[in-house]
Amino acid sequence: MAFATITFKSKSGIVKDAPVGFSWTTLFFGFFPALIRGDWLWAIIIFGAAMISLGISTIIFAFIYNRIYIQGMMKQGFKVKSYSGGNKALIERKAQIKLKK
Repeated sequence: MAFATITFKSKSGIVKDAPVGFSWTTLFFGFFPALIRGDWLWAIIIFGAAMISLGISTIIFAFIYNRIYIQGMMKQGFKVKSYSGGNKALIERKAQIKLKK
């Protein structure tokens, strides 16, 4: 289960929340969480991997997708607005990423 949430804000004012930790939604619903978040590239990758592996790859993606989503948002220029459910150091350690505020 995601233990914390990071709120991101873009330069244009778009605000998005990103969970940190295990993705139960990806485990149970496969590519749909990525699709709903507007993460088309990873929705297609998760869907393709699930088709090839008969769904077994969703177990792996459940462990890594939230981190991939956070990294993708940072590459798109989103900045951290706030953290909920944990402090910055704990989130960075658990997600294995470096956050800039």
